[in-house]
Amino acid sequence: KVDAVRQKMAGAMRAAGRPDGSVLLCAASKTQNAQTVRASAECAIDVFGENRVQELTEKLAAGAYGAKPVHMIGHLQTNKVKYVVGHAALIHSVDSMRLVDAIEKEAAKLDVVQDILLEVNIGAEASKSGIAPEELPGLLECAHALPSLRVRGLMSIPPAADAPGASRPYFAQMRGLFERAQAAQGGNVSMEYLSMGMSADFADAILEGANLVRVGTALFG
Repeated sequence: KVDAVRQKMAGAMRAAGRPDGSVLLCAASKTQNAQTVRASAECAIDVFGENRVQELTEKLAAGAYGAKPVHMIGHLQTNKVKYVVGHAALIHSVDSMRLVDAIEKEAAKLDVVQDILLEVNIGAEASKSGIAPEELPGLLECAHALPSLRVRGLMSIPPAADAPGASRPYFAQMRGLFERAQAAQGGNVSMEYLSMGMSADFADAILEGANLVRVGTALFG
């Protein structure tokens, strides 16, 4: 299954005129047990992604990820920040100043610099977390001044596609936001990752500029 996903990724990179290997594969290992994750860590997976804090901490304790980094890709509540900061290589789902402040405080306490992505609710869906696109410059500006975190990019989950290619306009909007943020970066804002695309639409996301895709079902079934 990893090979099939990798082939599809390679095809999308070629179609987009991008070099092979320019997109990271994040295996979304939600609900997979430590044994399954340990076995899949031997495969061509770049990083693991967890949706739930408890699963992340349990699998880390069990050494399930091997030498691979783990990212927090699910919604993170401020009261769970202490279990994630310093353990997750990257937190994808930062969507409020309150959460930014909580991460900064915890990272300062541990004397680490925590890498984060800001989550944008590109489809303006009430059911999804993430900031509105117009709130992004303000949140970036606030994060700019905080020494214990580093904004490494943006993340988004567009509305569920009802037809092939239906997500591409949302992905293109995200790329536009990402490029504008890149142009204005400096200090502890270093826009490197555009995390978008899941099992159903990661090829489209790559065509529109994603360089980190979060794939679960297509890898684990």
